[in-house]
Amino acid sequence: MSILSGKNILLGISAGIAAYKTASLVRLFVKAGANVKVVMTPASKDFVTPLTLSTLSKNPVYSSFTSEEDDNAVWNSHVDLGLWADFFLIAPATANTLSKMANGVCDNLLLATYLSAKCPVYYAPAMDLDMYKHPSTMRSFSVLKSFGNIMIPATSGELASGLVGEGRMAEPEDIVSFIEHDILDKLPLKGKKILITAGPTYEAIDPVRFIGNHSSGKMGFEIAKVSASLGANVVLISGPTHQTVSHSLIKFIPVESAQDMYDAVHQHFETADVAILSAAVADFKPKQVALQKIKKADNTLTLELEKTKDILASLGAIKTHQFLVGFALETNNELENSKAKLKAKNLNLIVLNSLNDSGAGFKTDTNKVTFIDDKGSVNEFQLKTKAEVAKDLLDEIIKQIHA
Repeated sequence: MSILSGKNILLGISAGIAAYKTASLVRLFVKAGANVKVVMTPASKDFVTPLTLSTLSKNPVYSSFTSEEDDNAVWNSHVDLGLWADFFLIAPATANTLSKMANGVCDNLLLATYLSAKCPVYYAPAMDLDMYKHPSTMRSFSVLKSFGNIMIPATSGELASGLVGEGRMAEPEDIVSFIEHDILDKLPLKGKKILITAGPTYEAIDPVRFIGNHSSGKMGFEIAKVSASLGANVVLISGPTHQTVSHSLIKFIPVESAQDMYDAVHQHFETADVAILSAAVADFKPKQVALQKIKKADNTLTLELEKTKDILASLGAIKTHQFLVGFALETNNELENSKAKLKAKNLNLIVLNSLNDSGAGFKTDTNKVTFIDDKGSVNEFQLKTKAEVAKDLLDEIIKQIHA
């Protein structure tokens, strides 16, 4: 999954021959999982048709302040378009459009949207060699840089005039790659390795039976998704679950037993910057595992159990630079028990779940949590979706590791 997945990308197209490449550009953004809308200058429609771009983006294409629907004029709000976008890309960006952007000229819908945009703005210049090198164009580049706009440099090659030199718009694949890398480089967890555990563990009784719990793994998977969206390299170690994840920054390691999880966690902990252990690891396992299926010979079955290894405590005992986060699922004396666990296991932060809270706990899409850190701070949250809880947790971790 690309870092662009789920993002709203507004593509502005001005009137250059390179506009023919924007059909491929839209397709690549959609393939990356982005939502794409297109705004065109009126003259750019001579180079690529709105119908093509609308079909590829699955959204209407905008080129004027009004459009006709059922004989009624509909206002195309440049303000709404600017607010909708997470990223605004202008490609091709001609010398004429760049000059207007630099000088605040606003004579079409694309330029009005540019002046209204609150998101990062990228532009990919495309023009002939002499135009690209002209002092006025160099000035436009300088002014736009001072505005915080980001240029995707033109490349050298054969130009529409037949000349060979700088001014050729970057290829669609290179534009997408440039934006992806630029976003990643600015994310708060770029370069950080986050180790996450999720789901239950299954402790075998015999070849077909096991001791387990009701954990679905949703919380851990949401934490992994948010971590990756913030630029982290994620190692997600999960017990048996129906949850799935696909992201270029997430390495998924499936395990089954507490011992499996212990081994996998210790393999990656030394190089981790943050470890978030949200898995519901079994506290006990059968002392002896039957090699054959146990038959129902009697009305009762007695199992002798022994403790599993405490993964969280084992990490707390050896941590050096790592920021260590644990979870506590409590039914009584919640705060006291969680604070004791925080101290005993040498954690930096613990996330308290109470089974007494409706909508929290296993097999739900929501959770109600309280953050308790090693400085004594207690932060209680209202019921939220697990995706929102994951974001709150990562925000807290970022605040603490950058403090």
